[in-house]
Amino acid sequence: MREFTIEELKEFNGTGGKPAYVAYKGIVYDVTESAMWDDGDHEGMHSAGMDLTEAHEEAPHDEHIVDFPEVGKLV
Repeated sequence: MREFTIEELKEFNGTGGKPAYVAYKGIVYDVTESAMWDDGDHEGMHSAGMDLTEAHEEAPHDEHIVDFPEVGKLV
């Protein structure tokens, strides 16, 4: 499994044709194909290329992020 630093993860922000990846609890997920992550933006509240572990505590939903393909781990 590929390892990502936070700086490397920032490159996968879903803009300009780049994939949209987010980290959650140390795992990096590919949210590129999700309609909820259009161009790397999630409901105007979150951006791809970030670690969302802390932000998810305030989310109005369960851990749906784990339903996306795992592409690596955050180191």
